[in-house]
Amino acid sequence: MTAKPRAHLRTDLGTRSATGSLAICALGLAVGLGVAQPAAAGPLGSLGESLFGRHSKDGRDFSAPPIARYISEDGDVFVLDRTGPKPLLKFDGSFEVWALSAQQAPRGDTIYKNDLGEPVLRATRLGGITIFTDHRPDGEAAALAGPAAPLKLAIMGPQPLLERLEQASARASHAARRLIPFYAEATPTSAPLIADAAMVTSEAVVRITKRSDAHKILDRILKVQLLEGPKASVQVTQGTLQVTVAPPQGLAGRPSSDLIVRVTQGFH
Repeated sequence: MTAKPRAHLRTDLGTRSATGSLAICALGLAVGLGVAQPAAAGPLGSLGESLFGRHSKDGRDFSAPPIARYISEDGDVFVLDRTGPKPLLKFDGSFEVWALSAQQAPRGDTIYKNDLGEPVLRATRLGGITIFTDHRPDGEAAALAGPAAPLKLAIMGPQPLLERLEQASARASHAARRLIPFYAEATPTSAPLIADAAMVTSEAVVRITKRSDAHKILDRILKVQLLEGPKASVQVTQGTLQVTVAPPQGLAGRPSSDLIVRVTQGFH
């Protein structure tokens, strides 16, 4: 490839533009997220105990940690942060944070779903927990592994945001084998969430390129536009993949990569 990734940023400080080399950037850390390495793991316990509290032999409840790290039977490690309006979940090795919605289920269970309405976690009334993943769609048990840092957005200025847009463009362009520029209209309030949404969008593009019908979808995506709005949404129109974020909702105010992929699938 000879095309270079391009990112354009419009802020209340003026309009900026830049180009960068089409190098794949290391994305091992969550973009724009204050995620620290966990402390040493403590005694194992069920995720259900963390969600609902444990009971001692004399019937007294132990307080449930609002933020903790867990490990599944297959070794999937993830952080669950329940300090905000919506629970947040992040797997180790992935920069994407998933915002979940709780829903009551039969027998007193609680199901936590993503923005597609698909189950991600299921907690039973008795304290059992199941996590659903791509490689274990029927679910697997998970256990408490220790404390963790909160999942949150960091303050971000125009230059760091522009760099994130360039990284997202580079990653998407490399996967698509052609230039996919990323554009954004941001304010100081929306910049951290737009930066995160840009990387999540690049992840969606990477996933689309692995499909057998990838060319049918990507042929209609000429650029990515990220902007602020009243609620999170995704649409494809006239060659533009438009991703809208809602800053007041924090990490729950942007669409997941699953939703972005689903919308683009329905478009072709």
